[in-house]
Amino acid sequence: MIAAARTTEPVVIRISGPIVTAVGMQGAQMYEVVQVGALGLVGEVVRLIGDRATVQVYEDTTMLKPGAPVRRTGAPLSVWLGPGLVGNIYDGIQRPLPGIQAHSGAWIRRGEKVDPLDTEKRWTFEPLVRRGEVVVAGQAIGQVVETPLVRHRVMIPPAVAGTVHSIVERGDYTLRDPVAVVETPTGPREVTMLQRWPVRVPRPIRERLRIVEPLITGQRIIDTFFPIGKGGAAAIPGGFGTGKTIAQHQLAKWSDAEIIVFIGCGERGNEMTDVLREFPKLKDPRTGRPLMERTILIANTSNMPVAAREVSIYTGITLAEYYRDMGLSVAVFADSTSRWAEALRELAARLEEMPAEEGFPATLPTRLAQFYERGGAVTTLAGDRASVSIVGAVSPPGGDFSEPVTQHTRRFIRCFWALDTELANARHYPSIHWLRSYSEYVEDVSAWWEKQSPDWSELRTEALTLLQREDRLQQIVKLVGPDVLPDAQRLILFIAEIMKDGFLAQSAFDENDMYCTPERQIALLRIILTLYRKGRDLIQAGVPLARLRQLACVPHVLRAKAAFRNTETEQMAELERRVHGELEALAKESAKPAV
Repeated sequence: MIAAARTTEPVVIRISGPIVTAVGMQGAQMYEVVQVGALGLVGEVVRLIGDRATVQVYEDTTMLKPGAPVRRTGAPLSVWLGPGLVGNIYDGIQRPLPGIQAHSGAWIRRGEKVDPLDTEKRWTFEPLVRRGEVVVAGQAIGQVVETPLVRHRVMIPPAVAGTVHSIVERGDYTLRDPVAVVETPTGPREVTMLQRWPVRVPRPIRERLRIVEPLITGQRIIDTFFPIGKGGAAAIPGGFGTGKTIAQHQLAKWSDAEIIVFIGCGERGNEMTDVLREFPKLKDPRTGRPLMERTILIANTSNMPVAAREVSIYTGITLAEYYRDMGLSVAVFADSTSRWAEALRELAARLEEMPAEEGFPATLPTRLAQFYERGGAVTTLAGDRASVSIVGAVSPPGGDFSEPVTQHTRRFIRCFWALDTELANARHYPSIHWLRSYSEYVEDVSAWWEKQSPDWSELRTEALTLLQREDRLQQIVKLVGPDVLPDAQRLILFIAEIMKDGFLAQSAFDENDMYCTPERQIALLRIILTLYRKGRDLIQAGVPLARLRQLACVPHVLRAKAAFRNTETEQMAELERRVHGELEALAKESAKPAV
């Protein structure tokens, strides 16, 4: 070890799991990528003291010994950006899993080197500018049909601007072929379809914008009650078995973002396997095309190296920012940020940092902020409106929302979908609790919703008030039973049950119920509240609740969510007319004088 310390070549002197200490690192920079050992294990410099560097290794360090060589690359950890990302599956440091499987089988060998993108494949490039035109950073100079759903814009790199000196004609080119030359103040600059970008550096934008449009997910409790805006940030916290992963899958399948980035961060291998098997078979609800044609998957399971789990979040958000810069709306789903925070905790312990609450590093809030604040609605460098929406699952131990990850996450998000164990045990899915959840985007997206339905805000407020009143009444019922309540209060319990079963609960396996358009959501809610409003008036007029329960339309209201397709708006209107008619008939019948 002493001999190793005197050498001028960088070598390993200490190994503690994924944390490696190397000497001879004069001139190294923070977050520089290095290759460790004879296999060239990928690592990143996370601490520098003199010529001694602490390296975070993203691969298994088993059998690595002191004295092993360390080779500097002089560059930060970066991802490849270009056509071919969509539809691919990567690990946490952007190694393509299908490419690795084709190269070496089912197991990722240590030191495996596979290019993230196929540099031999030829893409049909279509120019969008001409020679002599002035171009700015982020401007599209051409496009490539990446998938039938995605037209990939080939953009001028950030910090590059000038006059187009030359540009190729329409034809087939590889990612490394120069497609244009731009004359800049510092000289000519070749532009290819391939770019690289450091994962820890946010891509630049022109300005941040106010969120005005909701991210439509097709899930009624989210869209109608607790909406998230395009460019917003949300969290789904819940204990084991409450359905976090299924909720994330539903959002990834049905949300109306143009690009989906799903990050499986530290989840169990069988869950990630289900995602990898299921997504290629799914159809996009708007186009009928395979969902993978607008999806990027990042798979980093709990048995993969912990350091790669830590960086997978940054890999995913950087890919999302790249497609945002094309003027697209992107949705990032991270499952789960708790496993990511656990990786931070383990690495901090290896680095011998002072622990904060529950052993997490004191930098946890900062790291969470760095992730969530990379979302937002923005004006891109090219002047387009675009967005990155972020939804992070949180797995608090024992469902305790007071633990540090959940509490710190709430500081940086504006939408909180709290999953409830009792609802999950009752097989009520999604198990989002309507009293513990909230959304601060309601006011931002209300104008959009009111264009769809002018009474959306009124319906939403009335429904949530009804559910709050039902919760208070249930506390009385637990003490003295429902029979002592007057019919007016029992009506609230009755309608709330219809609301829960016929609106809030949603089956991911029912063809008609798995995705609900905003129009059908409003129609369902209006029918249920019509039953409540008219029923309340009848009870005040002396009609017993039992007569309301016996109406022939009640079972049809309960089954409406699965009985009608999204396109069957006239049938929904007919059901509303039927509810009106039966209630009017009951009112006339009760108004007749007794003989």
